[in-house]
This record gives sequence, structure tokens and C-alpha cells, in this order.
Amino acid sequence: MPSKRREPLLKKVIINNAVTGSIHVPSLSPYLPITPEQIASEAILAVEAGAATVHLHARDPQTGCPDMDPEVFRIFCRQVHEQSDAVICITTGGSITMTPEERMVAVSAMAPELASINMGSINFGLFPMMDRIKSYQYDWERSYLEASKDLVFKTLFMIRNAYLN
Repeated sequence: MPSKRREPLLKKVIINNAVTGSIHVPSLSPYLPITPEQIASEAILAVEAGAATVHLHARDPQTGCPDMDPEVFRIFCRQVHEQSDAVICITTGGSITMTPEERMVAVSAMAPELASINMGSINFGLFPMMDRIKSYQYDWERSYLEASKDLVFKTLFMIRNAYLN
């Protein structure tokens, strides 16, 4: 019997753009947005190109290290909100080196329209990226990538417990 293929009720697409993330280190690309101004600018450009939502991570503006400082988030979220109609999605991923409690700080402080969550623990093996880097811009990058050889990124229940406590 031939299968009945269902047509979608609506033929709409929602584009979500993750502007910087936390996986890459600055030494991998000179195009990685680090400062709040760079993150805001790239998010706004993504919206102008058709993104409906922007998934945002923060980075220390001096070192490019992933950071959950609510004050850094406030800077670029305010700019994105004022200059676009995008739905702002703040990460609860933070980075592989953060505890679930640390990863919830910005979401708790900002109360965004949308927040991300990984639906299970993950082994992020970032260490192969080390082979592509000839020299590191910042002291934290090598140890950050190397630490992923033996790391379980805990999520879901850990995040729920951090949020509810």
C-alpha cells in the first residue's frame, strides 16, 4: 500500500542564528564575534538576512572566553532588541567548563523570550580542534579544548535543579 504523505499545514520556516556559541576558540577564526558590540552587530545582520531568532552566548570582551555575565548579555541584548524584531534566545549551554548553576545565571537575570536547553548530557570532544591551531591567542584556549577529552557536559535534570533552587 502506498504511503500517504501529509502536506504541512503551513509552509513557513523559522531561521535561528547562533551568532557565536561556546565551542570555538578565537584562535580558530578571526571572524568569531567576541565583544558585546560584535555580537550585537552579527545578530542584527543575521536578522536583516532573514533570521527570526538569535541564539546568544556571551564572551569575555578581553579574552574571548565564554562568559555568563548578565551585564555582558544586557549590552548586546539591548542593542538587538532596539534594532530588530528578533526573538532573543539566551543559552543555558554556557560552556563545557561551567556548572549548571553558572549556566543559568544570564537566563535568570534576563528572563528572555526564549532560552535553549540541551535535552541530555553530551560528550563534547573539542580536542581535535587543537590540531588546526598553530598558535593560541589566549592562555585559556588550549586547556579549554584539551579538557574536553574527559568531560561529560551535564544538562537537563541538572539545569532544572539549578533553576528551581
